[in-house]
Amino acid sequence: MGSTIEYYNQNAQSFADGTSAVDFTEIQNVFLELIPEGGYILDFGCGSGRDTKYFLDQGYQIEATDGSEPLCKLASEYTGISVKHMFFEELEEIEKYDGIWACASILHAKKKELPDIIHKMSRAVKTGGIIYTSFKYGKFEGERNGRYFTDLTEASAAELLAGIPELKIEKQWITGDVRTGRGEERWLNLIFRKQSPSFR
Repeated sequence: MGSTIEYYNQNAQSFADGTSAVDFTEIQNVFLELIPEGGYILDFGCGSGRDTKYFLDQGYQIEATDGSEPLCKLASEYTGISVKHMFFEELEEIEKYDGIWACASILHAKKKELPDIIHKMSRAVKTGGIIYTSFKYGKFEGERNGRYFTDLTEASAAELLAGIPELKIEKQWITGDVRTGRGEERWLNLIFRKQSPSFR
């Protein structure tokens, strides 16, 4: 994650400028429909704070985290809430959130690290709760434009969950990139639901 964090540290302002105004409401609303009204959401790797701000505006309670300190500062200014500087593997909450939103964030972890990160997310969400996450679609793993990426397909996503039996894939679908000029890029969107508590 070192080079990826460094990328975001150095490019925080341009990244925030390029993502905060992107209209992502269609997918945000698919997620929110599965969360109780006014529910508690963790924006896990919030980047510019775009999604945190939208969720706050819809009346939800939000905690937001990011691994880049400059992005935390920009997101705090943008959203009006304090964004916590935290790495994915530091998540230690138990049964706290109605939903976790990890939009284009945990894809920066190495594939071998993902089961542990997703297990921590599963512990942090309440029974019956929802996790949304998204990955670039494909089989690539490695550095791309200064950042580390793990891409997934439906098959590799299912493999990831094989050791986390309490999580079930409720919905998965493929979308194009919403950013200008990036429409040819495909994304795998995943919604997991936690079936029963697991504190292994």
